[in-house]
Amino acid sequence: MTTPSSDQYAVMGNPIAHSQSPRIHAVFAARTGQHLEYRALLVELGGFAAAAKAFRASGGKGLNVTVPFKQDAWVFADVLSARAERAGAVNTLSFGPAGVRGDNTDGPGLVRDLKINHGFSLAGKRLLLLGAGGAARGVLQPLLLEKPAQLVIANRTANKALELTLRFSDLGLVSGCGFAELAGRSFDLILNATAAGLNDAIPPLPEGVLAADGWCYDLMYGRKPTAFVRWGREQGAAQALDGLGMLVEQAAESFYLWRGVWPETQPVIEALRNGHTL
Repeated sequence: MTTPSSDQYAVMGNPIAHSQSPRIHAVFAARTGQHLEYRALLVELGGFAAAAKAFRASGGKGLNVTVPFKQDAWVFADVLSARAERAGAVNTLSFGPAGVRGDNTDGPGLVRDLKINHGFSLAGKRLLLLGAGGAARGVLQPLLLEKPAQLVIANRTANKALELTLRFSDLGLVSGCGFAELAGRSFDLILNATAAGLNDAIPPLPEGVLAADGWCYDLMYGRKPTAFVRWGREQGAAQALDGLGMLVEQAAESFYLWRGVWPETQPVIEALRNGHTL
């Protein structure tokens, strides 16, 4: 039961029942001595602004935002961090007396998971990012700041990928195309930022697109291996990873933005990965 001393936070999305965020933030709070309650809230399509406004009006202190509302959250915020402004997508909202501040912790969470938890160096690598929606927008700047040799954005609608290249071209060698144009090219790391996994599907990728000893990383996660992780294994990927580590790392950064305390992440990742009770 909520106590008067418990600050209120939540994650909003559609779908949302699979979310591990409430468990993660509960552990962060317990281990750092913070008093808060965190819920998962299903929001109807087209209803994000009304739901966020109502949550804030009820005393809510902050929100995480997931598929498909990250661009809605960007519009909803009064003030944006530099990385959220660049991304055009927000996954963390903080409610304060001065208004609503929007930030995006997805990219830092992804980079930290790859580099620290898995030992993958992005510098000098050929990267392929699948998708051009809010998830892709949130990770582009942090990926490019790692100085890859190239970053290609591939999307079902090529024009959307090309639009993103214009937004981020000053940060490095980035280009955009449709999936068919990937034929004959290969990459050291393929990142799936599409929503195809929600339907247990993958984008239409040509043979040979994953380089020998290449890695695959799905920004989504599930209790079972995602369709993209299974595809990576079938292609002989050196590593085929889902986004559970990214989820925990970006949650830690959101927690820090809200509470000013940085929680330990590795025990939480291991517990979730092994199905242990948090």
